[in-house]
Amino acid sequence: MAEIKLTEDCMQLISKFENMTGAGSRDCIIDERNDRIIFVINPGDMGLAIGKKGATIKKASEAFGKRIEVVEYSNDPEQFLKNCFLPAQVTSITFSTNEDGEKVALVDVKPDDRGLAIGKEGKNIFKAKKLAGRQHDIADVQLVQDDEGF
Repeated sequence: MAEIKLTEDCMQLISKFENMTGAGSRDCIIDERNDRIIFVINPGDMGLAIGKKGATIKKASEAFGKRIEVVEYSNDPEQFLKNCFLPAQVTSITFSTNEDGEKVALVDVKPDDRGLAIGKEGKNIFKAKKLAGRQHDIADVQLVQDDEGF
């Protein structure tokens, strides 16, 4: 597993988030570019983090003054990446190594979900790359181009 170094700001945000939601969090990324905070939530705590009809996460977003996004942690890198891309449906993930011997994930999503997986200005693929690197030592995450239907 990758070694995660949390800044003091992140530790404070995690503490505040856990106190507000009751959901355990193991990591946090402050994404200034997309004006959001991404929390990696302990398995099984998504319901606590989101709350009924999204009330808890909405309250947290208002308290932090930024959009809050949550991704459920998994020890399995494949499942973790699927969680990163939700609600886009991932159809397959294969792992390979690049020239430098680093782990690379090749992710295939349903063709209709491709835009959702990439996100506005690439923000969802950015989130997946950042979190995969921090949580599972995956150097790069790439969406594979499905040639069917072209």
